[in-house]
Amino acid sequence: MIRAFGASAETLNDVVLRVRNLRLLANTLLLTGGVLVLDTMMALPLAYLSARSNIRARKLITLLGVIPLAMPGYVMAYAFMGLGGYNGTFFHWFGVIVPRPSGFWGSLLVLSICTFPYLYLNLRTALLGMDPSIEEASRSLGHDAKSTFFRVILPQLKPAFLAGFLLVSLHVFGDFGTVSLMRFETFSYALYLQYVAAYDRIYAAWLALMLLALTTAALVLEYRLLRKAIFYRLGRGASRERKYLELGSWKFPAYAFVVLFSLVAILLPLSSIGYWLNEVPFSELSDDLLSSFWNSVAASAPAALLTTLMALPIAYVGVRFKSNLTNLLERVAYLGYATPPLAFALAFVFFSLYVTPFLYQTLLLLVIAYSLHFLAEGIGPIRSSLYQAPPQLEDAAKSLGYSSFKSFVKVTLPLLTGGIIASASLVFLSAMKELSITFLLSPIGFNTLALNVWSYTGEAMFAEAAPFAFTILIFSTLFVGLLFSREWNKI
Repeated sequence: MIRAFGASAETLNDVVLRVRNLRLLANTLLLTGGVLVLDTMMALPLAYLSARSNIRARKLITLLGVIPLAMPGYVMAYAFMGLGGYNGTFFHWFGVIVPRPSGFWGSLLVLSICTFPYLYLNLRTALLGMDPSIEEASRSLGHDAKSTFFRVILPQLKPAFLAGFLLVSLHVFGDFGTVSLMRFETFSYALYLQYVAAYDRIYAAWLALMLLALTTAALVLEYRLLRKAIFYRLGRGASRERKYLELGSWKFPAYAFVVLFSLVAILLPLSSIGYWLNEVPFSELSDDLLSSFWNSVAASAPAALLTTLMALPIAYVGVRFKSNLTNLLERVAYLGYATPPLAFALAFVFFSLYVTPFLYQTLLLLVIAYSLHFLAEGIGPIRSSLYQAPPQLEDAAKSLGYSSFKSFVKVTLPLLTGGIIASASLVFLSAMKELSITFLLSPIGFNTLALNVWSYTGEAMFAEAAPFAFTILIFSTLFVGLLFSREWNKI
C-alpha cells in the first residue's frame, strides 16, 4: 500500500482508472468462473461414483481423483503444450498436427485439471460423512433417486462446494505459471509483465492490491454464504448403514466418464512428459539438472525447518490456550497463504529494497518468504497431532516437579513427531514446486527445477524441460502418495 499510494494524484488517477484494469478483471473472473464450472462437471460425478455407487474399483477411482495434485500448473501446461504443434508428440506419433493450447481455452483446460482435486476431495468427504437416513426419509415421502439427489443430497453439499470453490478460486487468482505460458492476461500475468517488462513498480503494486481485493472478496463471500447454516443432525437416533446406489443402465456411461477423465487428465500429460524425456540425452543436461535440484533443496529444506519451528508454538497456543488473541494469531498465519504468491513476493521485493536492502536477492529472503507463505500448511498437521495429545500428561509431569517447558519437551513433543514430520514434508514439497515467489525473490543465477521448466517451456524447448518436469513430478507424487495412503483403508 505504501508503494501504491506513493505516487502523485495524477499518476494514481492514470493507473487506477485504466480501461485495461477492467479487461484484466473480466479475464480473471471469466477464467475463474470457467474453471469452477468445469471442475464441478468433473468432481461431482467422480466423487459420487467413488463414494456412493456400486461401481467397481472405487479405490482406483479415488486414486485417479488425486493424481492431478502431483502436477503443478506450469508442469501440466508444459505437458499439454508438448502434445501440439509441428514438433509435438501427436505429430511424431500419429503424423497429426494438433493446435497447441493457448490463451483462455488452454488456461481453462490446464487449471481445471490441476485444481479439480480440491473440489473432488471436499465433495467426496462430505458424501462419505452424510447420514443415509435423510435419503431414506426422502424416499419414504415418495421422492425417487433423481429428486432425492437434487432436493436432499445436493443442498447438503453446500459447505463442501463452497470450501472447494474457495480453494480453486484462490488458486486461479494467484496462478502465474499457467497463464504466462498460455499467454492469457489475468491480474497475475499482467503483474509479471509490469514488473519485468515495463518495470512499472507503481502499477505493479496496484495490480497486486487488486489481486488482494479479489482474494478478500472470495473469503468474505464464502463466510457470508455459510453463516448461520446448519447441516448436522438435530434429532436423536443412530446413523443408518450406508447403501451403495445401483448404477443399472448408467454403468457403461459411468465407466466411459472415468476412462475419458483418465485419458485427458492423466494419460495424455504423462505420455507427453515421457516422450520428451526420451528425446534429450541425459548427459547434456545432467549438470544443470543436479545444480537445479540442489538449489531447490537448498531453499526448500531450510524453509521447511523454519516453518515447522514457527508453526509449533502457534499451533500449541492455539490448541492449549484458546482465546481471541490466539485465534487472531492463527488467522494472521493464514494471511500469507491466502495472498496470491506473485503479490506476496512483490511485497517482499518492496520491503527488502526500502527496509532491508542487504536481504534483496539473497537466499535468506527466499527462505523467509517460503516459510511465511506456507506457514498455514505447516500449522495444520501439528495442530491435528496436538488435539490427539492429552493435556493431562503434561499436568502429570508438572506434578512430578517438571517445569512447563520440560514437561512439553519430555511428554508432548514425542507425541507430535508424526505431525511435525508431516508438516515439514508438506512445506518442503510445496516449496520445491513454487514458481512465482522463486521467480521474483531468488538470487541472480539461482535456477531451480520450477524455474527451468517454466523458462524452457516458454521457449518451446520441450525436450530440455522434460528432465526438470519429471523430477518435480516424482517429488510431487511422494506427497500425493502420502495423502492417499491415509485414505486407502477408509475406502
